[in-house]
Amino acid sequence: MEEGAEDLRQRKKQNCTETDKMAPDERNKENPNLGRSPKYVLFQRFAKLFFGCVAAITSGMMYAVYLSTYHERKFWFSSRQELEREITFQGDSAIYYSFYKELLKAPSFERGVYELTHNNKTVSLRTINAVQQMTLYPELIASVLYQASGSEEVIEPVYFYIGIVFGLQGIYMAALFVTSWVMSGTWLAGMLTVAWFIINRTDTTRIDYSIPLRENWALPYFACQVAALTGYLKNNINSSAERFCYLLVSASTYTFMMMWEYSHYLLFVQAVSLVLLDSFALVQTDKVHEVYKIYLFSLFLGYLLQFENPALLVSPLLSLVAALMLSKCLQTFVPHKENEHVLKFLEVKFGLNTTKNFTVNWLLCQESLQTPSQDFFLRLTQSSLLPFYILVLIICLSSVTQVIFRRIGGEPLKEKITLDDGRIGERPEIAYHVIHTILMGSLAMMLEGMKYLWTPYMCMLAAFGVCSPELWMTLFKWLRLRAVHPVLLALILSMAVPSIIGFSLWKEYFPRIMTELSELQEFYDSDTVELMMWVKRQAPVAAVFAGSPQLMGMIKLCTGWMVTSLPLYDDDDLLRRNENVYQIYSKRSAEDIYKILTSYKATYLIIEDSICNEVGPVKGCRVKDLLDIANGHVVCDEGDSYAYSKYGRFCHEIKMNYSPYVNYFTRVYWNRSYFVYKINTVISFQS
Repeated sequence: MEEGAEDLRQRKKQNCTETDKMAPDERNKENPNLGRSPKYVLFQRFAKLFFGCVAAITSGMMYAVYLSTYHERKFWFSSRQELEREITFQGDSAIYYSFYKELLKAPSFERGVYELTHNNKTVSLRTINAVQQMTLYPELIASVLYQASGSEEVIEPVYFYIGIVFGLQGIYMAALFVTSWVMSGTWLAGMLTVAWFIINRTDTTRIDYSIPLRENWALPYFACQVAALTGYLKNNINSSAERFCYLLVSASTYTFMMMWEYSHYLLFVQAVSLVLLDSFALVQTDKVHEVYKIYLFSLFLGYLLQFENPALLVSPLLSLVAALMLSKCLQTFVPHKENEHVLKFLEVKFGLNTTKNFTVNWLLCQESLQTPSQDFFLRLTQSSLLPFYILVLIICLSSVTQVIFRRIGGEPLKEKITLDDGRIGERPEIAYHVIHTILMGSLAMMLEGMKYLWTPYMCMLAAFGVCSPELWMTLFKWLRLRAVHPVLLALILSMAVPSIIGFSLWKEYFPRIMTELSELQEFYDSDTVELMMWVKRQAPVAAVFAGSPQLMGMIKLCTGWMVTSLPLYDDDDLLRRNENVYQIYSKRSAEDIYKILTSYKATYLIIEDSICNEVGPVKGCRVKDLLDIANGHVVCDEGDSYAYSKYGRFCHEIKMNYSPYVNYFTRVYWNRSYFVYKINTVISFQS
């Protein structure tokens, strides 16, 4: 017995010795950096970080230069007069830029801010806080930078303004680059993200034709927040990097909220992703709670600095993060109707209700609020983005689902995941992005405007996936690959696949992009230029103009004259004004229209021929069709609809110059596109 025990001890000792001898070799195979000098490892990491940062910054700068060059070629911006340049800012974009001009004209910044917060020169019969109403913090910042930097003698205000926006788009691109790099571990993924983003520019951004939009100022900060949150959620992050990511998440979340009035809805979607992540125990709970604190602090600070904006108190983000009961109490006591307006739209959008309301039906007819067209998916497929996105999403989602079932079964998460494990779904930052992209994609399937948020996400996620050895290794584990060493094959594919994709994209799309930059495009709206020149030269200073909200935004920017309505859709009073002024295209009497316009103190009326004689591609979505439905001027007979009223369509009848129209309105200017009428103060009835 003693000899047997001694023999067993000798064998154990021998096995332990062999294990100790073999362990370093195995560890070296698993991690090649082991066995190398610390200086070499440090230099290797520094070089990787340095070249990655250079690539990210270079990509952002080149994208900003590309946008500037394309914008110049499209609009001939440098060769235009100031009025012609301003006409390129249309709709709500014109309103934002007009306030930037007003700030620069003010005798001091303080005086300019006061005039914006007590503005009575924009909308007739109303004094508005334009900074709160229209989220003008970007214009405040741009005007301060322009004056403080002494740029008045160096660059024109319009170039400074669009230069800031293009610079932010460069930051946007760099942030997407970094996010994909952090997730995959290689900056090759960042390069592929940039390529896909630019190639699919039609579906990733609206910067081409609406520079001052709030989203163009805000989304770069959201991209920075997502990049920082990706690093913050990682398991193997050191304390210094974690602290830096936390601070960046805090700063970018707050800035994002201040730049866009709808930012809290997007943060709500992000918060839902984090709640699901925490519910399935896929991330450290403490980290998620720290992000909740950032949300609450940003909401509180935003509420104070946005002049006690009640929309933030009743936002779904606060309801989710703070408490449902607290939010219910606030919705009871805070007099704000923004959510009510959104809910009415959603009820009709999802078929839960029907309405004849002009505003709701008009919003439903807007392209950005309809379901995406087949062309959208065709473009993404032709650029190879959609197929690779679906492949990456299926693999990551399946892996995350496996992890969830393991957690339900009581299996703990591994503290450190190696490439050989093939469990990409156990990485909390990957699980977060999978949930987030599914939620955003679901919204994009219902509202086409959401594609500008989802498609950049697709570029980043698809690029990460094809460049990630872990993703390929996860797939090979499921396939139980034996013919070739799976780790080696995963490393090869993570380099070969993106290289092949990049080469094919370069070969097909690079000539097209260079052609875009070399061709001069014609953009000149002579009728609009003539109209604005007439208003500036002939209309009295006290004039108040009435017309479509989009045209009124341009009138405000190019002339500074007061208007009756604005192209803004988050204010009940402005929505009512828009609907009432749109009645100039309905089948109502001259007297009715006169009463509506004079109730807003309008002195001039502008009829747009493009709206009056509109031939819309979608049946029932023309402005005049929607007005006929809302006014009850539509008669249905055996499945067909007929417009009926004892009055002719006002915009047609007024051009005939007969009584009673000439009694109320006098034509003072016209061209091919616009007819301007002075609203008579003394009515003369002619036979």
